[in-house]
Amino acid sequence: MAVYEYEHETESCNLGKVFLVEHSIKDEAMTRCPECGGAVRRLISRAFVSTPKTNADLKNMGFTKLVRRDQGVYENVTATGTEHRYMEAGKPETMPDLKRKIGD
Repeated sequence: MAVYEYEHETESCNLGKVFLVEHSIKDEAMTRCPECGGAVRRLISRAFVSTPKTNADLKNMGFTKLVRRDQGVYENVTATGTEHRYMEAGKPETMPDLKRKIGD
C-alpha cells in the first residue's frame, strides 16, 4: 500500500486542507473527500527512500553487490551461504544465485 497526499480544492473539513490516504498504487486517484464529499486533488509529494549505507545493509536487504577486481573478475561482497565469493566471466557456476534472492 502506498500513502498519498490529497488537498481539498475549496474548503477543508475535519481531515484538514491536506490529508493522507493509504491505498493501492493500482487504484485510481480519489476525486472526492471520503469525509465530506468535497472535490480533492492528489498532490505530488517527495518520496522517502532509505539508502543502504554499508555492504552489510545491502546483504541484509537481499541485494547483491559486485565489485570489479580484475578483467572479467568481480567480487561478490554480499555473498551469502553457498554463493561464490568471486564471479568470473565465462563461468556461470560462479554467478550469484539471483533466483533464490528475487521473489514476487
